[in-house]
Amino acid sequence: MAASKRRTNLMRGCGAAAVGLLLASPTWGQGGGTTTPYSGYNAGATAAQVPTAQPATTASQPGGQPAYRIAQAPAAGATEQQLATVQSPNIVTQGAAGEHPLMPALRWAHEGVGRISQIQDYSCTMYKRERVDGVVGDYQAMYVKVRHQPFSVYMYFLSPADIKGQEVIWVKGVNDNKLQAHAVGIKNVVGTVSLNPTGQIAMRGNRYPITEVGILNLVERLIQVGEKDAQYGECEVRFQKAKIGGRPATCIQVVHPVPRRNFLFHLARIFVDDELNLPIRYESYSWPSQPGGQPELLEEYTYQNFKLNNGFTDQDFDTRNPKYGFR
Repeated sequence: MAASKRRTNLMRGCGAAAVGLLLASPTWGQGGGTTTPYSGYNAGATAAQVPTAQPATTASQPGGQPAYRIAQAPAAGATEQQLATVQSPNIVTQGAAGEHPLMPALRWAHEGVGRISQIQDYSCTMYKRERVDGVVGDYQAMYVKVRHQPFSVYMYFLSPADIKGQEVIWVKGVNDNKLQAHAVGIKNVVGTVSLNPTGQIAMRGNRYPITEVGILNLVERLIQVGEKDAQYGECEVRFQKAKIGGRPATCIQVVHPVPRRNFLFHLARIFVDDELNLPIRYESYSWPSQPGGQPELLEEYTYQNFKLNNGFTDQDFDTRNPKYGFR
């Protein structure tokens, strides 16, 4: 019984979030037990009232402080049609006459599933913040390795400070499909623990299990939600130029102006890296809780420092790897 309680207290953050952004749009994670956001953005005039983040007060995040900027839009005299059809190197933003405004984004996402599936593996730095049980948690940052076949995930937590050094591994079909994790410091007294990835302990403070981490899962989730939303009206879609961490990107903004049971969010933004043609940030917001209020954050994820096709082996997803801290 005592050991069970220790495990419950130790493993905060082990079920690290996955995608729902990515269609990859950017977001930032920050540690130190604080909720100081990364630099804000200026989305200009949009179809919805957009939250305005304040500049970060620290730049101590691993890998530097992501810069998040959306070009001012619309420009003076720009029409809704001009704003909706901004040129993108990877997305045909012009839809066919009479089709749902989500269709250009959905076509890109469907193509993206096949393309991302061809990537053998990748590593990146992932930043996330989520609302769970009505509470927005702290920013978290982690170094991540992902292999698509068999689907495998390794995570090393970079922040906040109280979980820095914590590691998690999950490999589909291995270890009875349970994740392997260890805490840090005095909390590591029990060593490596084996947890159900969708169980109460692993899911504490997380919207998604580790089994759904990564940009492929994100794009597939976006397709699922987008195809459902495309059955209804009351949907505004815009394409805007943006920069994530200094990298040119295309922002796909989707707004449902009126709360409906059919819709999971009020405002969502997906950021696609113009060079990599990969989703690198996702953020979504619910409707304001008070008239005239700001949209309320649901989730945000940013993926940076991508390295593709590293040739990861089973050892990269093995607790016996001598470079890892499992015991």
